[in-house]
Amino acid sequence: MQQHEFTLISHHLCPYVQRSVIVLTEKNIHHERRYIDLSDKPEWFIELSPTGKVPALRVNHQATLFESAVICEYLNEITPGSLHSSDPLLKAQHRAWIEYGSQLLNDIGRLYNAPDEVAYHSQAEVIARKWRRLELEIHGDYFAGSAFGMVDAAYGPIFRYFDVMDPYLPLDVFEGCVLVQQWRRHLAARPSVQNAVAADYPEKLLRFLKQRNSHISGLIASEEMVA
Repeated sequence: MQQHEFTLISHHLCPYVQRSVIVLTEKNIHHERRYIDLSDKPEWFIELSPTGKVPALRVNHQATLFESAVICEYLNEITPGSLHSSDPLLKAQHRAWIEYGSQLLNDIGRLYNAPDEVAYHSQAEVIARKWRRLELEIHGDYFAGSAFGMVDAAYGPIFRYFDVMDPYLPLDVFEGCVLVQQWRRHLAARPSVQNAVAADYPEKLLRFLKQRNSHISGLIASEEMVA
């Protein structure tokens, strides 16, 4: 691989940043991470990222890539080996399930922003149905078998939300999903997934959830009052 200097412009909680970090780690690519405050984006970042979103990858201090899917595909292509199947149809199917994961992230956002108990419970049921559908597609310790792939990089950050949110959910969104739960455990144990966030990620996420002024915010506040 041609030598490059990579800087990943990041936010501490962003699951799409985590996805990119996981791929960087799996592909053994040295990089630096530069964290920004998304509520007060610096002017230099706005100039670099047309969408104003993280992650953004600076390459050799000259070019900038944005959108995590693009970043991950680029990193996969410039390094030996591949996190994709060599079969074109299977690769396309896996990309579709990555997009399904992005929809799950949107569902999680609607869950933690739900204003009341009815909306909160309804959104939890939506997520539970999504996991039950995904249960039919898992083929081993990882999504497609024994080898870690690009789909796994996408879902590691999704599962991480539930490490913090599980105690506050009105139902077990993983009920009956034996393969999904097994997959979740294997991803949680993988170093690239573990190291995609700082050690204080749970505290940062909990603080973020408390600030949503939503139903889950009230649940967290009530528990803290009891404690």
